[in-house]
Amino acid sequence: MEALLQDRFQAKILVAGAPVEAPAFALTAPISFWGGVDPQTGLIANVRHPQYGQSVSGKALCLPATVGSSSAAAVLLELVHSNRAPAAILLHEPDAILLLGLIVAEEMGLKIPPAYQLDRETYALLDQRQLHISEQGTVRIL
Repeated sequence: MEALLQDRFQAKILVAGAPVEAPAFALTAPISFWGGVDPQTGLIANVRHPQYGQSVSGKALCLPATVGSSSAAAVLLELVHSNRAPAAILLHEPDAILLLGLIVAEEMGLKIPPAYQLDRETYALLDQRQLHISEQGTVRIL
């Protein structure tokens, strides 16, 4: 109940980046970026996913879990390259393969979304709310 009264949460920084202001989009089921997100459009492409057809672009994307694929990094890299990436990524648990896409994009000189670790129980509180995420990982509901 106390969490419902909070308007700010502290996330652990996984990949640092600039401050972000974006609407939260909390996925209700795990997703594989490979085959699950269209890198050309930023839309959820897996027809079996509950949020099929919705866009991850420009959102503070809250991922309860990822479904492993070594190609996830490549899809995220493509999303960054085409300016269709999420504004920020909030993961319940770090996903080294997915985060590799951000690291490679940064090495290529592309502007990357920051990535954070935050408890998935918080995602429902954030969903569809406008967020500000500081460089230090403070997530504030606006």
